[in-house]
Amino acid sequence: MTAIYKRELRAFFTSVMGWLFVAVNLFVMGIYFVVYNMMLGYPTISYVLQSVALIFNMTIPVLTMRSLSEERRNKTDQLLLTAPVSVGKVVLGKYLAMVTVIGIPTLIAGIAPLLLMQAGEFQVGVSYSSLLGFFLYGCLGLAIGLFLSSLTESVVIAAVLSFVVLFLGFIMGAICNIISGFGTTGFAKVLVVILNCFDMVRRFDILSGGYLELESVVYYLTAIALALFCTTQMIQKRRYSVSGRGIRLGAYSVMGMAVMTAMTVVINVILNYVPDQYTSFDVTINNLYTLTNETKEFVQGLTEDVTIYVLVDENGKNEDLDKTLSRMEELSKHVKVEYINPMVNPKFYYNYTEEEPSSNSLIVVCGDKSKVVDYNNIYTYEMNYDTYSYEATGYDGEGQVISAMSYVAMEDMPKFYIVTGHGELEFEENFYSAIRKENVDYEELALYAADGIPEDAQGIIINAPTSDFSSEDADKVISYLEKGGNALVIPTIVDVEMTNFDRILAYYGISVVDGVIVEMDREHYYQNPYYLFPVIESDEITQQVVNGAIFAPFSRGLAYDDMADDVYYTPLLATSMDSYSKIGVSSGEDYSRQEGDIDGPFVVSLRAEKETESGELSQALFVASENLFTDMADRMAPGNNVKLFSNMISCLAGRESAVGIPAKSFAMNPLIFSAQTVLLSATVCIIVVPLTLLTIGIVIWLRRRKR
Repeated sequence: MTAIYKRELRAFFTSVMGWLFVAVNLFVMGIYFVVYNMMLGYPTISYVLQSVALIFNMTIPVLTMRSLSEERRNKTDQLLLTAPVSVGKVVLGKYLAMVTVIGIPTLIAGIAPLLLMQAGEFQVGVSYSSLLGFFLYGCLGLAIGLFLSSLTESVVIAAVLSFVVLFLGFIMGAICNIISGFGTTGFAKVLVVILNCFDMVRRFDILSGGYLELESVVYYLTAIALALFCTTQMIQKRRYSVSGRGIRLGAYSVMGMAVMTAMTVVINVILNYVPDQYTSFDVTINNLYTLTNETKEFVQGLTEDVTIYVLVDENGKNEDLDKTLSRMEELSKHVKVEYINPMVNPKFYYNYTEEEPSSNSLIVVCGDKSKVVDYNNIYTYEMNYDTYSYEATGYDGEGQVISAMSYVAMEDMPKFYIVTGHGELEFEENFYSAIRKENVDYEELALYAADGIPEDAQGIIINAPTSDFSSEDADKVISYLEKGGNALVIPTIVDVEMTNFDRILAYYGISVVDGVIVEMDREHYYQNPYYLFPVIESDEITQQVVNGAIFAPFSRGLAYDDMADDVYYTPLLATSMDSYSKIGVSSGEDYSRQEGDIDGPFVVSLRAEKETESGELSQALFVASENLFTDMADRMAPGNNVKLFSNMISCLAGRESAVGIPAKSFAMNPLIFSAQTVLLSATVCIIVVPLTLLTIGIVIWLRRRKR
């Protein structure tokens, strides 16, 4: 076999063929590499490899078409068939030589992540998982091309057959979607299942999407083994075609291929039933598709049966969402996932909603309660002003599903009122979404137009008022708190007197320290001493973020008497001993301590619990940084600020733990290269390397011809 391997490999590189294959693939890779990674700054090479995969449909047939068909036409195959090695070793030797050729551009592409990771945060795991899928996809194409080359002595027919089969494998997913979309018969379902076996790209896409999936790897390996076995059987049959055993051997070949096909199917089917937690691994740098501990605890704690209907044919399912649902189903016997084909059962959603959900949407049902999770909410989107189109910026499948499950499993939905009318800061959508995920209803309340806080209020939110409350408005809030009401209060930095607003804080014995906190401990601020990373105190509200970070820019301190008899205080966020509150801030660049500045440490956020005269317990949470609950701050401590907000809402709603899981952001800082570096990379990757390889191949071929 080694001699066959060396002979074939030498043949590739003593002619133009091998050099041309490598040069063309590196040329196309170079173009996409420069565009995606160097110019657009994408932190993974998976986009490059997915784009190049289409080129394999044209380059692989060129590489494989002569492997067996030309030798058969020239009758040189008789030398191989009579060689003192088995047919299997002959086939394997030829195949491994072609794998070596395709491995060269793959290895060169494998250097790219090592270089790109020096330029910033980079998805190394995703890149190498995608590279593995790219290599296996190419190896399967080679095995198929080798098999088709064994069927004919015409090089052209072998090339055309290989191109057709590989192209069909490339578009098979779309074909299956069309059939499953319009076919409602049992035959159509069986046909889709069979055709799915020939979908060569779907597994590559899974490996490129952040999953290192054993099932996909085994699919490629078993399909390669099957193709090579069939190639061996076809040659073996021809080897003895002139003998009297031709009929029996033909039957043996067909039976052997049938048995091997059955074994391949069985292996893949069995692996499909192995739980995803053992076969699929999240290789993204920020664990995009790994269930959080909060999700695991919630799902494992379910006591009621929850059914999740996915409104799409299973063949057209979203892989990210399917992985999330599968892992939830594995965690609890109370969770069941069913796929409903809208073409087969178009009126299914009528039982739960009047408005037709989009494809891949979910209907979560528990008893008589249900909630629709529209597929458009599974991902978060932002406008890209370079392309003037919306791009997915995060995955929210886990959070949306858990929120829906919590909603259908709960009895009552608490209601919060967001106080307005005093120049309050409006929350951004991520924080409104966090309230909804906690299955809390909310409504704005203009105090000046209301007689008081409504009786159904589980809590109120006062977010950074910029003008003082009227005496009547302050009385309405205090009256609500005296009845056992709950509140989230966020003071702000203003130049006006806030006498009546301060009365609300004073109800809990709290006041705001003058000035703005300057943090001098380098471990607790970011770039600017006003940009705090406060110490996170241990509490049930902070337990999900205590090992991370909270970003609290331009914070103020909260003062209180921790020896008070009627109020119990629990600090949540605090500064270091090296902090102080700067009075009369006039310049954001002056951090020097002046006379009159107040020494720290300070509490930036705390919980206050007070027993009212009626025996009710009133609870209030205070956050002395109006910027803490903003998207800008949340991006500095990815997801933790939103998570803290969710925990606070959950606490005021009277729940033991939050059920709102923040969306997991795709966002990573783009790789940045100078124009000179991009130009140099383009010259080397697109021109110098491919042209050099092609020139070497032509020179070697010309020298060989002169001999």
